[in-house]
Amino acid sequence: MNYSVDEVIQYIEEEDVKFIRLSFCDVLGHQKNIAIMPRVMRKAFEFGIAIDASAITGFGSEVHSDLLLHPDPSTLCCLPWRPDTGRVVRMFCTIARPDGTVFESDTRSLLIKAAEEAEKAGVSIEFGSELEFYLFETDEKGNPTKIPYDNAGYMDIAPEDKGENVRREICLTLDQMDIEPESSHHEEGPGQNEIDFMYSSALSAADNAITFQSVVRAIAARNGLTADFSPKPIKGKPGSGFHINISVNHKSRRELLNHIIAGIMDKIREITLFLNPVEASYERFGSNKAPKYITWSEENRSQLIRIPATPEDAVRAELRSPDPMANPYVAFTLLIYAGLYGIKEALPLPNSTDINLFTAPEEELKKFSRLPGTLAEAREIARNSSFVREHLPEGVINAY
Repeated sequence: MNYSVDEVIQYIEEEDVKFIRLSFCDVLGHQKNIAIMPRVMRKAFEFGIAIDASAITGFGSEVHSDLLLHPDPSTLCCLPWRPDTGRVVRMFCTIARPDGTVFESDTRSLLIKAAEEAEKAGVSIEFGSELEFYLFETDEKGNPTKIPYDNAGYMDIAPEDKGENVRREICLTLDQMDIEPESSHHEEGPGQNEIDFMYSSALSAADNAITFQSVVRAIAARNGLTADFSPKPIKGKPGSGFHINISVNHKSRRELLNHIIAGIMDKIREITLFLNPVEASYERFGSNKAPKYITWSEENRSQLIRIPATPEDAVRAELRSPDPMANPYVAFTLLIYAGLYGIKEALPLPNSTDINLFTAPEEELKKFSRLPGTLAEAREIARNSSFVREHLPEGVINAY
């Protein structure tokens, strides 16, 4: 629901809310929050709540360390796993400097600006997320282990799939938070799971992706488990992806989507660092349906981008290279700008690659451009990218 400031105040008073979590992300996408009491709520809306920026990754030094959180009332959400008595709610925040200017490394604000740029160009680019994660057992002290919760395979059912009830609880919790899961199932790896979302606006999709990870971790912990979103938690087993479905709300949707795909393919090497920000990200590429080459095709899951089989009025592109360690605000920001570049330049869609890239002979593969093979290579390409420098502030780039 899109609450106003007055409606938030009324909700807090009438629904026995005792704690308000003001949520934000650091530059790398790690969710942070500060909890305030109801009596401070009006002050938060009018003046903001101060935080020590020097303690947050990518936010600055001790010299200019004061930043203010300004809650977005439209993101008010009750946390269902907290007690009904003395409820806890959460709002996402805009981060500003004391003079009121938006903090340049507030990645949520970067996405808001990118979405506005798309709207000015007459284009509404929407996103749907497919997030994979592992469930591991914990030891007697509650510390995480690398023992998978089960040994089930792709789309197996109970009793082999022990994660069935955990996924059910996650989906019901998300539904209570007005986030629409589309489907859920066991993935290929032992203890590996996937939950997919309906597409929505860029900002809503990014907020939902951040919320999703916190829900999964909370529900896993409540079941004596730990959730792992790293891209390659078990060597030799399937990695976890953050597949991003991209659609465009426009009467010429297929034509524009083709230009968007072409723009993303043109810029993908430059932005891979921000879609795959850790060393293990690059261990995932090239195996277990994770792409390695810059190609596209209809339906084909060995490609960087595939066009799923859908009705023409629901056509979308699925980008398969990102992993869950990506900051979704940064990822969606760069994908919007890459798509707009493709539209502006009317880039033609390259020829499709209708082969299985995991089994194709090496001679055939040599003709395709590759994604960066290591984190160091991705950093070097991003560092030298005028596209990245144009769309991300220096503080964000330096943090990566």
